[in-house]
Amino acid sequence: MPDERFMELALAAAQRAWSLGEVPVGAVVVKDGEVIATGCNQPIGSRDPTAHAEIVALRAAAEKLGNYRLPGCELYVTLEPCAMCSGAMMHARLARVVYAACDPKTGACGSVLDLFAQEQLNHHTDVVGGVLADEASDMLKRFFAERRALAQARRLAATGD
Repeated sequence: MPDERFMELALAAAQRAWSLGEVPVGAVVVKDGEVIATGCNQPIGSRDPTAHAEIVALRAAAEKLGNYRLPGCELYVTLEPCAMCSGAMMHARLARVVYAACDPKTGACGSVLDLFAQEQLNHHTDVVGGVLADEASDMLKRFFAERRALAQARRLAATGD
């Protein structure tokens, strides 16, 4: 099951994002069955709103291949891509995008909108969702529960309660 194997690597990248204090999203770019790039969320630490895991991985893959177009490449990501990332994937000419958990707030692969289904656009990428979705969703839930608990502890400490 190569999809699960590559998604496990994306989950490991998401764990790296968590360790950096970022929302735990990870991505890997694969070409011909080999990982050529990885990325994890870094917008907070890099002070860059475009530093989503997918964009970080796309940039690294483009650098490695020496081309901004990535034909024949697949991207695995732990959370359904947003519109920005989906647009970048289309411009990169990815062959396939595989994501784990749906994003009901900003997902652009079918949850909120589906950029990849727009026939007017000049490139069409195959999209598969739900690969290791439970694992990715669980990681996100634990991360945000931890963040809420820390925020509550800070509020209590500030009020002296």
